Amino acid sequence: MRREDIINTCVEHKHALIFAAGVATALIGVKVAKSKTFKDATTKGMAAVMSAKKDAEECFQDMKENAEDIVVDAHAEDKKEIYVESKE
Repeated sequence: MRREDIINTCVEHKHALIFAAGVATALIGVKVAKSKTFKDATTKGMAAVMSAKKDAEECFQDMKENAEDIVVDAHAEDKKEIYVESKE
C-alpha cells in the first residue's frame, strides 16, 4: 500500500481511529495511575494544597481579627466624639 492509500483509509475511518486512540489513552492512564511515582507525586501535591489552605485560613483569620479591632476602635472614637460634643 502506498502512503496516500493509508492516509485515505485512515480518513475514511476517522471515528474508529478516534475510538482506538481513546481506548489507548485510557489504558495508558490506568498504568500511570497505578504507578508508585504517580501516587507519590499526587500525595505530595495534595499535602501542598492542604498546607496552602491552612496558611490561607490562618491569614484570613488574622485579617478578620484586625478588621474587628479596627471596627471596635472606630466605634470607641465615635462614642468619644459624641460625648465630647454633648458636653459643649
